[in-house]
Amino acid sequence: MPKNVIEIKHPLIQHKLTIMRDRSTASGKFRTLLKEISLLMGYEATRDLPMTLKNIETPLAEMNAPTLAGKKLCIFSILRAGDGLLNGLLELVPSARVGHIGIYRDPQSLEAVEYFFKGPQQLSDRLSLVVDPMLATGHSAIAAISHIKSKGARDIRFICLLAAPEGLQALHEVHPDVTVYTAAIESGLNEKGYILPGIGDAGDRIFGTSR
Repeated sequence: MPKNVIEIKHPLIQHKLTIMRDRSTASGKFRTLLKEISLLMGYEATRDLPMTLKNIETPLAEMNAPTLAGKKLCIFSILRAGDGLLNGLLELVPSARVGHIGIYRDPQSLEAVEYFFKGPQQLSDRLSLVVDPMLATGHSAIAAISHIKSKGARDIRFICLLAAPEGLQALHEVHPDVTVYTAAIESGLNEKGYILPGIGDAGDRIFGTSR
């Protein structure tokens, strides 16, 4: 297993994830839980943001207080399921810039096909968080990260709800500099490239659609 993988085993995250795994959990509840988990995971993924000191006056005294330094971070959502994680992260960091990458997985080859990209400028000076609930084969994550690197991004982290060992290995081979934050490392993939035991299709469960 690659070293730059952080599996967040906080009890609240694991409890919420168990409810999400249950096939009887409705889409509304599923969305709410994913948003809550993404906020909790965001604390871990941003724990080492650069800080500086700012002189302020409290009601009682003057002080040099810690505040975030540098340009605002950017969150890249891999459409469409990535928006389920995006919402919670924006509650945590409302000033973040947002980018979207449209990628779908070809059902035959399982390769990633990109159809849309829109992101902020000056990515070389920003932390970029790339979000997608599932890291299965890794093809979508690899394609998304390769694209934002081509736009100048250098400090990139990937946040997912579930990760398959196959996807982690594939991502590490192409982008060994990218740290992955996940709530669970699963047992593997089935013949269709779905994560087991997993949660099913994340996009379908978030938006109440079906295949």
